[in-house]
Amino acid sequence: MPSPAIARRLEVARAVVSDAARLALSMRPAPGGPQATLKNAQDWLTEADGAVEAMISARMQALFPEDGFEGEEGGRTRTGGLRWVVDPIDGTSNFARGRNRWCVSLGLLDGDEPVAGVIEAPALNEVYTAQSGAGAFLNGRPIRASDVADTRTAMIEMGWSSRVPTDTFMDKMGAIMALGAMPRSGGSGALALADVASGRLDGYIEIVINLWDVAGALPLLAEAGAVVSPFLATGGLTGGATIMAAAPGVAEALAQAVAIPLR
Repeated sequence: MPSPAIARRLEVARAVVSDAARLALSMRPAPGGPQATLKNAQDWLTEADGAVEAMISARMQALFPEDGFEGEEGGRTRTGGLRWVVDPIDGTSNFARGRNRWCVSLGLLDGDEPVAGVIEAPALNEVYTAQSGAGAFLNGRPIRASDVADTRTAMIEMGWSSRVPTDTFMDKMGAIMALGAMPRSGGSGALALADVASGRLDGYIEIVINLWDVAGALPLLAEAGAVVSPFLATGGLTGGATIMAAAPGVAEALAQAVAIPLR
């Protein structure tokens, strides 16, 4: 049964993320070359990243002082049985160029179990929410993973990272194309996973991705009926790990092609 305590937190988180998303939107650069600091190859940091994370951290501490908190920029700053995990701007490379495909992602874990999530993409006017046992929603309407069962009609996204050797990326992308699937790469892992949950994508793969990138999306995927590789059990709680999320009808074929275990 859905937990009333988690439901209350999700309602509050939705409002906090809405405020944070408006702040981020107000700080988005004009279209053009990236206006950001380069942390690593194609890994950007903007002023908005720090401002949004600080806002969410302060608000959640004031509202739920007993909960833990972890952010992409500040790390794990508070401990608790329940833990909020935030990516203040997921898709920073897009954000830094004034593009629309980016989001604010906030997930809630109970111990090691994802139990709720909010992802807001303000430039797209889209808000995803989910709670364990209570369904997944896009702008208040229920969502489900797609019913595509033939990889030749599937659309698959793969995230790129400088932490992954080029040969590995090309091998996996080649395997996707060999299935007859249409490849994509959109620059936001959280939104790509949300797209799998809503059926807009039939699969998403990233070889090295962090907890803050996926924490808000994991409850969405579970509630929407997507198949997800064991990201948390294979190192995702403490560092970068591989994730694959897919529609049930193509999950096995995709997992075999790209050699990512589902169990």
